[in-house]
Amino acid sequence: MEAEGMRQQFPFYNELQAIFTARMQRMVNSKKRELQDLLSSDEEDDYDGETTESRAKKKRKIKGNANPSGSGKLFIREIMGKLMKQQLEMENQWLKAYEEKEEERRIKEMEWRQTMEDLENERIMMDSRWREREEQWRIREETRAEKMDVLITALLNKLTRDDM
Repeated sequence: MEAEGMRQQFPFYNELQAIFTARMQRMVNSKKRELQDLLSSDEEDDYDGETTESRAKKKRKIKGNANPSGSGKLFIREIMGKLMKQQLEMENQWLKAYEEKEEERRIKEMEWRQTMEDLENERIMMDSRWREREEQWRIREETRAEKMDVLITALLNKLTRDDM
């Protein structure tokens, strides 16, 4: 049941299980070879006159090292721990990169907003200058028209007096 839960949570569970099983098989085979090598060397040592006490110590040492299921589980736990640490590091790196890009985007957006504000202020100033020039031109035109009216009125008055 636990393995089924792991398969659902971890998409590469079957592949990792196959890899770890193959490694465990290689470890068991290599430990068997080591055990056979040590036993054969023990037999050679027996011929050399080694004591039974030292052979017993070696056999205990071999038996202590030859527990593949316990060390295999530990090995798998270590690998899974390393994998999880690596995954967390990658997630932290991605998060950091995302935050840096987000900060860069925010800064560029602020610069863009400032530029738009500056352009808007410049447009407002240009509009006000244009209105001032228009107002001055209108005032000059009105003054010129008033002067023209005064001159035409004076001319008409003079002409009407001369005619009489």
